[in-house]
Amino acid sequence: MEIRVLNESDAELSHKLRLQSLLGNPEAFLTTYEIQAARPIEEIREQLKPEDGRFTLGAFQAGKLVGSVTFVREFKPKIIHKGNIYAMYVAPEARGQGIGKRLVAELVRKASTLDGLEQINLTVISENAAAKALYASCGFEVFGIERNAMKAGDQYWDEENMVLRLK
Repeated sequence: MEIRVLNESDAELSHKLRLQSLLGNPEAFLTTYEIQAARPIEEIREQLKPEDGRFTLGAFQAGKLVGSVTFVREFKPKIIHKGNIYAMYVAPEARGQGIGKRLVAELVRKASTLDGLEQINLTVISENAAAKALYASCGFEVFGIERNAMKAGDQYWDEENMVLRLK
């Protein structure tokens, strides 16, 4: 398995995996399949360009993208010490092999090199025991719960806020 920073040339692979994630686990993400499917590939290419304080990691098995996670650092002066994890996903056929843990560990390693970064935050659906266990195993701790954080139709989901303090 290879983990590396994705770039513009990975847009089609990334888009395919993102759509898979939204079909399989729609409750885990803020966006919807319909919104993501309608995005032009050029927009996805632009979003995948690594920048200082923003990158997406991809996990590859036999040349196939099977997992990804995005890091985005805050940019406003009073919160620039924080960054966030978004869109963490490992395809069902690749789960149970430690790929998620390796993705998060590499994200933390890479983000930790950013000058002045002190903490990494994320949110996770309260009912997602596997994801919560993964993040806890990487050192993240719950610091709050938002009830009814997301809603689709008549269904609500609570989210747990987690943090990894780097200093």
